[in-house]
Amino acid sequence: MTSTSIIVSIIIGALAGFLAGKLMKGAGFGFIVNLLVGIVGGFIGGNLLAWLGIHWGTTFIGALVTSVIGACLLLWIISLIKK
Repeated sequence: MTSTSIIVSIIIGALAGFLAGKLMKGAGFGFIVNLLVGIVGGFIGGNLLAWLGIHWGTTFIGALVTSVIGACLLLWIISLIKK
C-alpha cells in the first residue's frame, strides 16, 4: 500500500464516518471515532456488497458509497448494543 492510497483511505474513511453519523441522526462520536467507523465500515460494506454480488469498482464515489453503507450498518449495530 502506497502512502497515497493510505491517505485516500483515511479521507474516504473520515467522509464516510461523518456522512454515516449524519444519516444515522446524531450517531456520530467525534472525528477520530467517525474516522475509525468509516474505515471499518468500508471493510464491512465492501465485504457485504461483494457477498451480495454488487461491485462498484474502485472509483472514489464507489468506495465512498460502500464505506457509508458499511459505516451506517456499524453505527446501527453499535446503537443496538448501547441500548
